[in-house]
Amino acid sequence: MSAHTGIVLFGLAFLVAASAGAAPLTLPDTSYSYTVVDQDLPAALQEFGTNLGIKVNVSPEVRGRIQGRLPELRPRAFLDRLAAMFNFEWYYDGQVLYISAVKESQSRLLVLAPIGFDQFKIALDALKVADDRFAVVPAPGNGLVLVSGPPRFIALTEQTLAGLIAEEQAKPKPGVPAPAKENVLNVFRGTQVSIWRNGRLEQVIGPDPRIEASRQPRGDDDPGRSSHSPVPASLHPF
Repeated sequence: MSAHTGIVLFGLAFLVAASAGAAPLTLPDTSYSYTVVDQDLPAALQEFGTNLGIKVNVSPEVRGRIQGRLPELRPRAFLDRLAAMFNFEWYYDGQVLYISAVKESQSRLLVLAPIGFDQFKIALDALKVADDRFAVVPAPGNGLVLVSGPPRFIALTEQTLAGLIAEEQAKPKPGVPAPAKENVLNVFRGTQVSIWRNGRLEQVIGPDPRIEASRQPRGDDDPGRSSHSPVPASLHPF
């Protein structure tokens, strides 16, 4: 597996791990008694989350005041009632309950290639990003998809699609041969290095030891020594 493929698969695994905890908002089935006389809406929503042990992120665009007593409702019905009264949407990603104004709702036309709509939809369902209240609609030709909903939902659908495309692009393509492995051999001879690549000499680094040897002075060329044997002295008769 190449380093690029490893990075892509690691990125997708991180995305799956980050989203795998996402699940439909599960709230108690008992009545939620909450007495309000006059309270700021974001503060009431934060207190709702605190009472039920849920992290709540309220958009600055969500405004209003709750005045008067609300009827006792189950927590889900209480949240939906406030949403209808104050025109906001909520989306739970498994960790945080995101609350945004309806006017913040977005629509995106996403390019699916090189994956198909069914593959995209299965991934959204598996990661529990999908929500029946928000649209994920294929466009004609199965190459585009329209998603609509609050900002957090749109962000997760885009991240899921990006991860699927990156994973698909990292897969080896059929019929494309893998690059041939190069065979590199370094041959050391004294201070000289010869580099052979795939059986062919590519480069020689350093002096040729044979040339260096030929440049060394030879013993019989020593000027202090004669190249001939000494001639014995002549014997003269008395």
